[in-house]
Amino acid sequence: MTDITVSVCGGDSVNVPSGSTIQDALTALLSNKQRKQTVAAQVNETLVDFTTELTEDTVIDPVKIGSTEALDVLRHSTAHVMALAVRDIFGPEVKVAIGPSIENGFYYDFLHTEPFSPEDFEKIEARMNEIVRAALPFQKTELTSADASNKFTEEEEKFKVELIEDLQTDSVSLYNVGEFTDLCRGPHLPNTSFIKSFKLLRVAGAYWRGDEKRDVLQRIYGTAFFDKKDLKKHLNALEEAKKRDHRKLGKELHLFTMNDEIGPGLILWQPKGAQLRRLIEDFWKDEHYRHDYELLYTPHIARQDLWQTSGHLDFYGENMYSSMDIDDVQYQLKPMNCPFHIGVFNSHKRSYRELPIRWCELGTVYRYERAGALHGLLRVRGFTQDDAHIFCRPDQLEDEIFNILNLNLHILKAFGFDSYDIYLSTRPEKSVGSDENWEKATEALKLALEKKNLDFMVDPGEGVFYGPKIDIKIKDQLGRSWQCSTIQVDFNLPERFQMGYTGADNAEHQPIMIHRALMGSLERFIGVLIEHYAGVFPVWFAPVQARIMNITDDQADYCEDVYKELRKSGLRIEKDLRNEKLNYKIREAQFAKIPYMLIIGDKEKEDGTVTVRLRNGKNLPPMTIAEFADTISKEVVEGRGY
Repeated sequence: MTDITVSVCGGDSVNVPSGSTIQDALTALLSNKQRKQTVAAQVNETLVDFTTELTEDTVIDPVKIGSTEALDVLRHSTAHVMALAVRDIFGPEVKVAIGPSIENGFYYDFLHTEPFSPEDFEKIEARMNEIVRAALPFQKTELTSADASNKFTEEEEKFKVELIEDLQTDSVSLYNVGEFTDLCRGPHLPNTSFIKSFKLLRVAGAYWRGDEKRDVLQRIYGTAFFDKKDLKKHLNALEEAKKRDHRKLGKELHLFTMNDEIGPGLILWQPKGAQLRRLIEDFWKDEHYRHDYELLYTPHIARQDLWQTSGHLDFYGENMYSSMDIDDVQYQLKPMNCPFHIGVFNSHKRSYRELPIRWCELGTVYRYERAGALHGLLRVRGFTQDDAHIFCRPDQLEDEIFNILNLNLHILKAFGFDSYDIYLSTRPEKSVGSDENWEKATEALKLALEKKNLDFMVDPGEGVFYGPKIDIKIKDQLGRSWQCSTIQVDFNLPERFQMGYTGADNAEHQPIMIHRALMGSLERFIGVLIEHYAGVFPVWFAPVQARIMNITDDQADYCEDVYKELRKSGLRIEKDLRNEKLNYKIREAQFAKIPYMLIIGDKEKEDGTVTVRLRNGKNLPPMTIAEFADTISKEVVEGRGY
């Protein structure tokens, strides 16, 4: 048998017979201690497990505990162990769909007649622990697609049969652990004993392949770590996230509501939520005016022909709502604002001297989101984009992107976000436009990021159909990432809508169009803000800045005077003049997360002052009404950044 040379990346090499496995090679190359820390390997940038056979000279990069890849393999393997435990407990009548690893955990989808209960979770986890202690191997086999389909047909695993049919390959790989076999690419851990700590988290409904007309499955979510301390830390973070859940806080703080009679994915803003939204909108408008933008307002519907011209029907049709017949003409709700802004541009002839033109709009759009994807403010069907479009000459493109980045980061910082990941997304397979224009646009985005000295990662193929883009994912107090900001360069729509301007040479030229949203959508951004601050908003955009409360009825008239004076000063004030104990009123104000409580008794009434208490329980010295108003004003100026 022919020998091959196998080496560890940056380390020793060994000669082994052709057909040896990764495990054979690593046994010869690594110490016992190193092998215990290795769970898989990278070969030619492909993640593989120990059973992979080697037939040529190979460089192996061991995947060690502590790496992201190792955690992914662990969680994928734990998902299979969970599926084995479910089948062991509930029998083969439970049908298995898919079970991948995901960010921070894993899940498996099951078709089961009865809902999984908390008591079931205890049984499943107990059985999983038995499987882990048994050190069962994960074994890979290769079958022809026909043989695999026959196997799963005999077992009445219809989901597996459908997946094999869709793969349209000659052969497929299966993984077996215990009595459970699944269609799977792998890789997996050497055996179940490598699983050290795991927890099943919750169960949710899921449609098979996301189709509301297909089977309703039960999706069991879980997580796994190599270290129990990491699991505990993660579970504590999940508990903190529950406390910060914007849906819970939105209800408690009376910010917004959703009503099935109105329709899923549609938000009703309550007075305090509307106030919060107004403050954000006003700040947004002020900042755009300071940065030389002009405001537009556009309709909510347009003729269907417009969306045909723009390409949205071809590239985005499945996310648009059905057309409506108006005066024998088909109209559709807008999923985007951009064609309307182009309509304003094309309303009369333009000169090169007018460019760049910067137009912004808080435009409400409507997109079809599947019911299972809806999630509070974070995923809705009607939302308001903080949209803008810049029309510029080619020589202005890089500077415009640089200026957008400046405004973008300034606004994010004002709201408390100064940690983020930046991605440069390149051309996807499904796209339009010339290679030359894509290269120009991508290079302009790249140069602007470099000029701003911003670290970024390239995200291949994740651009939009009409151009490359920059995405900024902000990080909240818990370190979670949220997609908000996007900057997109577009040569396509100006061509589709025959946009033009007269150049210095008196010839007609086509402008470049930049699409950008800094917050993404107001709904999503406010949802993120609620969770980032746990509802404890900074004074400058807190819906209510202070609440006045009296000690006895004797101070009610003075409280009314204070209330009126502070309202005239522009402060957002509430009053609580109920005949309740002061401590009860204070507790309610703290629960409502109001920044300041103004407590008024006989002495304050006599002196013409207020006693100020912070929501954290700290008391400030008594001050006059004017002094308090000045304190709030200074805090607002500092928070807004000017």
